[in-house]
Amino acid sequence: MKHLIITTACCLVIVACKEKKAEIIIEDEKAIENISEKRMDSLTAKPPVGMLWIAGGSYLQGAVPQDKTAMSHEKPQHPVAVDGFFMDITEVTNAAFKRFVKETGYVTVAEREIDWEAMKNQLPEGTPKPHDSILQPGSLMFKKTKSSVLNLYDFSQWWRWVIGVNWRHPSGPDSNIEGKNNHPVVHISYEDAQAYCKWAGRRLPTEAEWEYAARGKKTSTIYFWGDDRSKLSKMVNSWEGEFPVNNTLEDGFERTAPVKSYPPNDFGLYDMAGNVWEFVSDWYNIKYYEELAANQAEVSNPQGPDKAYNPNQPYIQEKVIKGGSFLCSDSYCASYRLSSRMGTSTDSSSEHVGFRTVATPDMLVK
Repeated sequence: MKHLIITTACCLVIVACKEKKAEIIIEDEKAIENISEKRMDSLTAKPPVGMLWIAGGSYLQGAVPQDKTAMSHEKPQHPVAVDGFFMDITEVTNAAFKRFVKETGYVTVAEREIDWEAMKNQLPEGTPKPHDSILQPGSLMFKKTKSSVLNLYDFSQWWRWVIGVNWRHPSGPDSNIEGKNNHPVVHISYEDAQAYCKWAGRRLPTEAEWEYAARGKKTSTIYFWGDDRSKLSKMVNSWEGEFPVNNTLEDGFERTAPVKSYPPNDFGLYDMAGNVWEFVSDWYNIKYYEELAANQAEVSNPQGPDKAYNPNQPYIQEKVIKGGSFLCSDSYCASYRLSSRMGTSTDSSSEHVGFRTVATPDMLVK
């Protein structure tokens, strides 16, 4: 009987210890949770340098009804919700990209020797190999035409491949970025943007996040400032005049402008319209908006389609770019509109595409 009492007592002590340990673990978990919440509150109150906290919310993604220039791939509108995130106040600049390259030794796609075996997989079967004198590292540059262009769908009339052009030499092989530290970095491929994000501990925004941030408090307007087109030259670095023949420079710039040259949107973000197109993480699929709208229900944090689809570019894998650039005009794409979107190849670069980064609290709270 005595042994039974001792055994029972021991069991009760063990059970009590386990319960106490469980309570301690729960309390520790709560303490960790509280610490994490405090850190997140601290982060949102004082974001990382160069970033803003964008509180999450819901909105209708896509072209607004009064936008008569909207393209079919911007429709239909569909309800979307996004969680809060931090976003770069400006596009990534030459100065920021220079720091990344200095610390890592990274070589951009436009600076690397061209791999014909890899390239030909993205071309129609049987495409002949160009001469070695042409198959050299470079990037796409814009060139004005000498006369009016009737077919604005033929991009080859104003784009040319220039050997020796890259982010260090943005306007030609003999150019440089001296005095342009505060300009957005260009001639950047999707791979290059991803490499920068990895170094910075960031990521590219989703298309839903990007448009939500660009709209600010203007959830039902064509532009980030409203619907008044007459304010364009004071708000955006774009092309004004006859594209691609004559740029009137009404906005003050021929090519890229220093970041923060124009007013910010309601959230305090600069150049969410014009200057340079910006990469987002979504694949470009012309049917994606239709698929989201067919669900009818609000979609939380959409990540984009599983794969790219563009019948006009069947051999190219494209990512979405947003915001338009200094080349956008009323007659050609007008992509300073909030809902505008376009696809671009993941393995090439040009002088009108750049990027900005985002981060979520969980990426920063360790």
